[in-house]
Amino acid sequence: MLRLRRYRYYVFFAAFVVFLLYRVTSNSHQWEPPIPHKPAPKPLSEQGYVQDYKQKSPSQDKDSSRFTGDNDPSQQLPVMAGKEPSEVKIPSLKPAIAEDVPAKLDHATPTTTTSSDGETKVLEYDQDDAAKTVTAALIDIPDKNVNPGAKGIGKGVHEKPAVQKPETDTTTAIHWTKLPEHFPVPRDKIIPLPTGKPVTIPTVQHAFTKESPEAQEKRLGRLAKVKAEMVRGWKGYMTHAKGHDELRPVSMKFRDPFCGWAATLVDALDTLWIMGMKDEFEEALVEVEKIDFTTSSRSEIPVFETTIRYLGGLIAAYDVSGGKTGGYHILLDKARELAEILMGVFDTPNRMPILYYNWKPAVAKLPKRAQSGVSVAELGSLSMEFTRLAQITGEDKYYDAVARITDAFYEWQERGTSIPGIFPEHVDASGCNKTVETVEPDDGSDANFTKRSESSETKADEDKFEALGRREVGTPNDDGTKKVKIIQDGEEMYAPSETTAPPKHSAGQRETTTTTTTTKDKSSTALDPESKKLMEGCTPQGLTPGSWTWREQYSMGGSQDSTYEYFPKQWLLLGGLEPKYKTLHAKVSAAVKKWLLYRPMVPDDRDILFSSKIVTEGNPETDAVVEWEITHLTCFIGGMFGMGGKIFDVPEDVEIGKKLTDGCVWAYENTPSGIMPEGGTVVPCAEANNCHWNETLYYQYLDPLYDSHDEQMVEYEKQMKEYKTKKAQKAKMKGHDNLGAGAKKTTVKIGVDPVSRDDANSELRQAVTASRDGKESTGMHKRAPPMLSTSADSDTGGHTITDDDPTQIPLQEVEEETDELLQEPTRPMSHEEYVKERIEYDNLPPGFVSANFHAYILRPEAIESVWYMYRITGDTTWQDKGWKMFNAIVSQTRTEAGNSAIDNVLLPDSKKNDEMESFWLAETLKYFYLLYSEPDLISLDDWVLNTEAHPFKRPV
Repeated sequence: MLRLRRYRYYVFFAAFVVFLLYRVTSNSHQWEPPIPHKPAPKPLSEQGYVQDYKQKSPSQDKDSSRFTGDNDPSQQLPVMAGKEPSEVKIPSLKPAIAEDVPAKLDHATPTTTTSSDGETKVLEYDQDDAAKTVTAALIDIPDKNVNPGAKGIGKGVHEKPAVQKPETDTTTAIHWTKLPEHFPVPRDKIIPLPTGKPVTIPTVQHAFTKESPEAQEKRLGRLAKVKAEMVRGWKGYMTHAKGHDELRPVSMKFRDPFCGWAATLVDALDTLWIMGMKDEFEEALVEVEKIDFTTSSRSEIPVFETTIRYLGGLIAAYDVSGGKTGGYHILLDKARELAEILMGVFDTPNRMPILYYNWKPAVAKLPKRAQSGVSVAELGSLSMEFTRLAQITGEDKYYDAVARITDAFYEWQERGTSIPGIFPEHVDASGCNKTVETVEPDDGSDANFTKRSESSETKADEDKFEALGRREVGTPNDDGTKKVKIIQDGEEMYAPSETTAPPKHSAGQRETTTTTTTTKDKSSTALDPESKKLMEGCTPQGLTPGSWTWREQYSMGGSQDSTYEYFPKQWLLLGGLEPKYKTLHAKVSAAVKKWLLYRPMVPDDRDILFSSKIVTEGNPETDAVVEWEITHLTCFIGGMFGMGGKIFDVPEDVEIGKKLTDGCVWAYENTPSGIMPEGGTVVPCAEANNCHWNETLYYQYLDPLYDSHDEQMVEYEKQMKEYKTKKAQKAKMKGHDNLGAGAKKTTVKIGVDPVSRDDANSELRQAVTASRDGKESTGMHKRAPPMLSTSADSDTGGHTITDDDPTQIPLQEVEEETDELLQEPTRPMSHEEYVKERIEYDNLPPGFVSANFHAYILRPEAIESVWYMYRITGDTTWQDKGWKMFNAIVSQTRTEAGNSAIDNVLLPDSKKNDEMESFWLAETLKYFYLLYSEPDLISLDDWVLNTEAHPFKRPV
């Protein structure tokens, strides 16, 4: 009884908790998002998808190496000999020398709207009209099974079959839902796709002739080996990671670095079709149907990766499998489902996207701005996927979303960056300048500001303001208009307002209405309270540098690469009907050639090029710091220059593309593993056309402190000479004829005048005491104490120290102290010794100054450019170079279940990192396969590939 009474409170509390749990579960519908519950969709076999797989158009070629897009019959390349362009001289590449951006391309007038004084304006849209726009009805998306394809996991080596736990509990999963937009675009201001017949574009591919039987046999043998790697990798993924993003090929498990929507499976769909793996393709479609894009175990969607891998993969698989006539409608359905979710990222005041999208309704419903520190690549690499979806579906809203990003880049390029033509790595895409303070005029006028004066006084303010990395500055107005005051370090500067308008689009498009932007948000009365709050304190602005410091980085490498790649590719995808992309590419090309390209100094004087990185505080003519880097991600640039040179008829760029591609081939060929590292540095040549190997200069780059090392050696030799002299004197003092001779009696005498015997003994006593205590005796190792003298068997000329004198130091102790103080100097490394040890310790290949980023994660960029060069030039040596690369990669990365990233390419047999990125099947193996396929398979005159190697059909 007493025990029951003791625990009565616990029993009561437990009953209360059980009651609460019952109430929560019985009313769980109150915690679910507002989506009607509907039965799960029927399997593919019951919906007719499998039957549709068989219903191909009679006109479609049965050979899986030919594809027919919408309204586009297969075309056979003419079999005729083509001529290579004549030799083109490559100009000297001096990144540190400033020149004007050259060459005006023959294109239509720039499509930005300009004011009466010719000033380019930032793209905006009317938020009054946008706020009044009626929001579309909510999209009703039924509940679906979450990752059902992930239930069966095969067992790995020495493992029992794993029991798959669901990533998300389907009874409590939160689902995305379509919500009303805070900043919608009015229907009459949606930027439409360009219309009209595509312009005539020069052919990209070489006119291939018929190959010999021997060459065909060799090519087909290589093709079969590439496909075998694809078959093995696909099987490993489907056995051990089906339904998940990526395979762990060593442990034979899986990982989900993205959203758990089977990234590898979706990414590889078009590769399966291209390689003729039709059964595997249709097996994958069953899994595609199971993917539920409305929920994920990850709270944020990485927009860039999701767009290029998932959305691009679905669209490309739809295109290569025949499009509308192919019968695989599930691909387009899933692409549209995903695109509707991603469209939510553009609901911002300036329509720049949120690049890490919190899709859950509780957060997604709130108004938001784009981030102030995004990468150029993430912001500018969405255009191809949304454009192609707009072309297929006929819905302009998808194109409008990305056209506004392009217009923002176009305006920024026209306005100018620190290195004209290209953009800093980090971008402020928020469209909000919070450093600007609005000052109302005396008369209360809300008129626009006047244009800034070009007076010398205004120019001084402008220079000061631009040095701060902000917008233009104007003088205070005298006509009653309001002013914008910028306060920096207690000083006031004034900025004018800007009348901003979107660029005019090409023929066949509806022009968008010019919008006036002022510092006071004139649409605030039409916005909801939360949106109003978001707009407070912001002066609209275009894209600006987004670094947290004043330092800006410019390169063609990671975080920047694919935006530049998309300019010429988007021009192709739009049939040349939007000239902005041609202008953007032309200025990028000019800037890269002027500032970034360089020729490295290598042992065999190979004529190759790389692209560097520049860091500047805003004035690269004087403060540029150049890193002579070579990075795997930058290797795409060879293909970009080659393609751009062909479609825009710039032969010089094709030649530059060859040298850039061969640079990455060189980086592969010169490592112990035969694989290029992620990143390293080399020695630049002063001139591209005059470059010879100089080992002395190379050693100086390996040892930046070579001067100090030489000085240290000179000082060491001097100290060593002094040491030997002192040692010889000491030996003589001991009575040696030579070093090592028989010892003689040695006595030490201390003179009495001018230092007394007691003073001398005191100094010696201090020296010995310090030595015994482990302390340094100041000066004792440099000079003898005053009046200290030694003689052999001499009892004249001083006082002899004896053991029986308590005021004196024993002779033996003095001799021991002298031995300790006479030390041999430590030998430093010479310049050459330092260099040789560094080369050995870092395993540096010849010509490399560093290779600190020495991993390889199965990247495709180098073979991508090799493929472009082969298709553009027809030169079969590119196939041979690619084959060496393939064999090196496979030999170093192969596992039982697939291929793995490796830790260090500078070792002949590196550790495997147990990661197989989805782009191994989507890109790397696809490019290797296409390098040895028939040239008309994914011809560059019919297709354009996104940055994830997904082919989109070009318009005809």
